[in-house]
Amino acid sequence: MGEKIRVLVVDDSPFMRAAIKRMLESDPEIEVIDTAKDGLEAVEKVKRLKPDLVTMDVEMPRMDGITAVKQIMKESPVPIVMVSSLTQEGAKTTIEALEAGAVDYIPKELKKSSLDILNIKQQLLQKIKAIARTWRKKAEGRMPPPSRRSPSRRRRHPVEAIVIGVSTGGPKALQRIIPKLPADFPVPILIAQHMPPYFTKSLAERLDELSRIRVVEGSDGEEVAPGKAIIAPGGKHMKVLRISGDGCAVKLLDNIKGLIYVPSADVLMESAAEVYGDKVVGVILTGMGNDGLKGMTKIKEKGGITIAQDENSSVIFGMPKACIEARVVDEVLNLDEIPHRLIEIAQGGGA
Repeated sequence: MGEKIRVLVVDDSPFMRAAIKRMLESDPEIEVIDTAKDGLEAVEKVKRLKPDLVTMDVEMPRMDGITAVKQIMKESPVPIVMVSSLTQEGAKTTIEALEAGAVDYIPKELKKSSLDILNIKQQLLQKIKAIARTWRKKAEGRMPPPSRRSPSRRRRHPVEAIVIGVSTGGPKALQRIIPKLPADFPVPILIAQHMPPYFTKSLAERLDELSRIRVVEGSDGEEVAPGKAIIAPGGKHMKVLRISGDGCAVKLLDNIKGLIYVPSADVLMESAAEVYGDKVVGVILTGMGNDGLKGMTKIKEKGGITIAQDENSSVIFGMPKACIEARVVDEVLNLDEIPHRLIEIAQGGGA
């Protein structure tokens, strides 16, 4: 089984500390080495105990979670997963924490002052194991070098849309792509990021502040336009539909039976492949699982361009790896290469 993943749990609520500890220790691969009741205690214990991963509450006395994240990442870098309330304010502070250096988050639902444990347990365990293993692999120098694979140079038609599928590590990855695009970017962008309600709105607002193109959370009937990125809203699936000769708009759908992830990258990508044919670019970024595999396969079948983030720059390599192993990816690129490549493709160079 290998070495256990050593976790520090940080929360000002004794109930929450106990609940999270109990959840984590239900998995034989995880050991909770200690708990902390506030950010100050967390900073000290990270230095002394050197955990493999930290779960961090946001609102705490003496030192809040965001301040603690900044200090830990500066002094003793370690992967930090925020435990965030499913509210608009919780979403906003989570986006701030991710900018400060946290790797990911787990949304908690507070119902009658108790944690809805079953709702987050499986997700929490999967994320912690995947993130800790990747971080450990990077620390031990066992990651492959950044991808140097040459971009495809086949001649193609001008592209009409870019569609992105992303999950764990997505907010930070999107912040390294979308703000680098020019104001006159000539192609619309459609994004499926695995996130709950509220969180996608906060993410869209923050990306819009940082970017020269417009970034919005999708609404039913939202017009798809050049220089505009539309993020599928949490709790809904999003498709793109042709509404006139050249005009397209997004359509929102409630849960679709059999789909685990909402919003689903597959749903969005498959609809884009149908609408745009060989004039679409599919991009699969960091995340667990294989959502996006069907969508990227469809884009490839229609003759579109398919790009995957490489292992070296992924928080979790699951989604890109599934597409690469299925041989539906044209180009494997480091995260920092992706915005430059999208600009090149959108402007008709090397596409």
